[in-house]
Amino acid sequence: MAPEAAKTADRRDAVLESALLTFARHGYRKTSMDEVARAARISRPGLYFLFESKEALFRAAVTRALEQDLAAAERILGDVGKPLRERLAGAFDHWAGRYVGPLSRDVTGVIEQHPDLLGDVVETAPARFEALVTAAIAEVTGRATATRVAQTLISASVGLKHQVETRDAYLGRFTTAVELLVP
Repeated sequence: MAPEAAKTADRRDAVLESALLTFARHGYRKTSMDEVARAARISRPGLYFLFESKEALFRAAVTRALEQDLAAAERILGDVGKPLRERLAGAFDHWAGRYVGPLSRDVTGVIEQHPDLLGDVVETAPARFEALVTAAIAEVTGRATATRVAQTLISASVGLKHQVETRDAYLGRFTTAVELLVP
C-alpha cells in the first residue's frame, strides 16, 4: 500500500474506533457528526470526506468492529496447538468479553436498537461466529453435539455479558461454562 493510502486507512480506522465509542456513549440519535469529529480529532469536512453520512459512519464502525471480532475468533480457534477449551475461551473473550462493562455494554445496546441501519451484518456476523465455534467443537465431538454445545455457550455468553461488570469476571465465569460443556 502506498504511504498516502496507508495513512488514509489508518486515519479511517481511528475515526471508526472513535465513532463506535461516541455512538456508545451518547446513543445513535444523540450523536452528531461534530461530536465524532471532535472525538476523532478530525475536522467535520474531513469526516464527511471519509463518510457521506452519520448512517454510513455508524454502519462502517459497527461492521469494522464485528469483522475484527470475527477475525480474532477465527485466528484463535484455528490455533490447533492449543487445547480446545483455551481456544473457545479466547474466541468468546474477543467476540463478547470486550463488550462487558458500562460503556462497552452501551455499544451492544446501540447496535441492538438500530439493526435497520446495519443491514445483514447483524445476522451474518453472529451466524459466522456460531459456525466457527461449532466447527472447532466438532473436532472432538459429533456435529450434532457440537451444534448444541456451541449454541449453549453462546447463550451463556449473552447472559454473562449482562450479569458481570468486568471482562475478567466474564472470562472467569465463561471459562467455567466451557469446562462444564466441552470434553
